[in-house]
Amino acid sequence: MVYVALLRGINVGGNNKVDMKTLKVSMEAAGLNHVVTYINSGNIVFTSSQGDKHDLAKRVEAIISETFGLDIKVLIRSLPDYHSMMKALPDSWLNNDEMRSDVLFLWEAFDQESVLDGLIFKPEIETVLYTPGAVLWSVSRASAAKSGLSKIIGTKLYSNVTIRNVNTTRKIYELMKEASAKEGL
Repeated sequence: MVYVALLRGINVGGNNKVDMKTLKVSMEAAGLNHVVTYINSGNIVFTSSQGDKHDLAKRVEAIISETFGLDIKVLIRSLPDYHSMMKALPDSWLNNDEMRSDVLFLWEAFDQESVLDGLIFKPEIETVLYTPGAVLWSVSRASAAKSGLSKIIGTKLYSNVTIRNVNTTRKIYELMKEASAKEGL
């Protein structure tokens, strides 16, 4: 099965430094296969035939702890999970000079549509959608400063999400599909 490990809060502002090359080697040494990292924000695509998502998350967290001495939260998504989320992500959403679009990947305790009830957002300037496993958020760059997205910082929800922009989200999906094709899955 193809998975992505999404690490929360690494390599931000010089804190929680995790070298992706070292992490790749450590994950391979721990028995995970076809490990590919993407950018320093903590995106690791891999294959494994052992364990479920919870077991794999604990395994990757342990690898990070042993290798870097850091307590980092890891969220695992399988290719089928990711595929379902990608079907809900509007193709027209971009992350560029005109539009900011993000995916808030949810930990299990917050993975329910009612999570939207606790968010502060302005439907007249931004679009916020729930899909199993994520909240999808888009706003024009001109209105980004007025967006409610920054208001989740410091909330209980904020510590239970890891955020990627849509460009990164789409690239991860491509890497996962490539891994699947290589594996013949």
